[in-house]
This record gives sequence, structure tokens and C-alpha cells, in this order.
Amino acid sequence: MRKIAIIGGTGIYNPEALSGFESKIIETPYGQALCNIGEMHGNMVVFITRHGVGHKTPPHKVNYRANIWALKSLGVEEIFATTAVGSLNPEMKAGHFVVCDNALDFTKSRINTFYDDEYRGVAHVDVTSPYCPVLREKVINILKKTDIPFRATGTYVCTEGPRFETAAEIKMFAMLGGDLVGMTNIPESILAREAEICYTNCSIVTNMAAGISPTPLTHSEVVEEMGKSIQNMEKLISAFIAYNEDVDATCNCPHAMAEVGGFKL
Repeated sequence: MRKIAIIGGTGIYNPEALSGFESKIIETPYGQALCNIGEMHGNMVVFITRHGVGHKTPPHKVNYRANIWALKSLGVEEIFATTAVGSLNPEMKAGHFVVCDNALDFTKSRINTFYDDEYRGVAHVDVTSPYCPVLREKVINILKKTDIPFRATGTYVCTEGPRFETAAEIKMFAMLGGDLVGMTNIPESILAREAEICYTNCSIVTNMAAGISPTPLTHSEVVEEMGKSIQNMEKLISAFIAYNEDVDATCNCPHAMAEVGGFKL
């Protein structure tokens, strides 16, 4: 039995396929995390709504540490995360799915580690490849069998939010090699790596970024475009949970903190 978590971003609040799950509040050293727990396709599944019920939590205030700690305490070994993003790349258009393979961190005030106290001490996790190659290959294999337009690689630029970016910032991110811009994938992916949980992200392009888009950016535009892609994402989530086949890729995610004796709750 695989132990899988789905972290739903903007628009992915209560996938129909995960209805009937048991809601449970998990207590962690960093606060509470609301998890919906059930079983699908013979696998244990935990669903977390990143922004909370009714999208009430802005990206810079999401309790990323509590969420990842809760998933670790439940025995989760794989995380499939969804994100809504703007595009810096003209080849990645609204409605495209992107299976990110790298990231640029432009957050400013977020705590991005579990290793910041006397109990754990100092540690430096390797994030050369911030997304698990095994999970990425599973997602790519599934998408190849669908008619969903997608890209198998992409660099995710994470900004602090909650404001959208300036045109000059977008121009800079593109010059640095960024393809997509969002506000939530860091520190989430970094904390998952520290917790030695395999993590992958599939982004849904909702709009072209500031300075590229011909109109001012709005949150309603993002939500509207996500609405068009939700059905495809729910199919992808269900297929990912059911995908029990082995893949050629290998990863070191479960041993990412071996140098300091592994991650312990």
C-alpha cells in the first residue's frame, strides 16, 4: 500500500474523487493541520487544502511546517502538490500543465526549515533537484496517455505574495531561467525534502505574468481559468493514486537527512 498525500492549491479544494474521507485535525509542534484521510485504489490517501476552507489563508501565512509535519506523522511517503501559476514562457499557455523540475526562491519572510532549534541543531539539505524524479516520472507517464497539454519540465519561481509581481520582476525572473511564477511551492517542497518525503508539483498555467499579459492581473482571472482545468486535474490526481507501476527513475528523498541521522518526529 502506497501512502500518498495530495496538497490542493487554488481551485483544488475538495476533489470529487476524494469525497467521503474522514476529516481529522493533527496536532503538531507548529500548530494544527486539517487532514482528510481515506483510501483509494488500495492506497492510503491524505488530502490537505493548502489555503484552508474557503481559501482564507494567503500564501505567506500558510502553515507549511504544520502541514508537512502532519503528513510525516501519518506515515505519508509521497506528496503530489498542485499549484496555480502565471507563465513567463510563451510556450506555456493558460490550461497547460507543467511538471516542474527546478525552482527559484524569491520568498522573504518564511521559515523554510525544521532545523532551527536546539533539539535538531543545524542541517543543510541538498535540493539540487527539488522535486522527486520518481514521482515526476509517474506524473509524466500518466499525462502522456491523456490529451491534456503539458510540459515535462519547467522552473518554478516562488515569490512572497500576496501581491502579484511587477513587470520588471517578471522580466528578471525570465532572464534567470524561470518559466512559471507562483507563491506556494517554497518552503513546502523544501520542508518535504527535510522530512524525507518524496514530493512532486504539477502546476496549472492560469495566465501570462505581469508585463506579458495584455491586461492587469486579478485573482478572479486565476480562479476562473482554474475552473476550466479542475476536471483535468482531478483525473490526474485519481490516476496518480492508482499508478502502482514501477518506474525507471530512482531518488534519494527517503534518505535526504542521512548525514544527520535522518528526520525524526
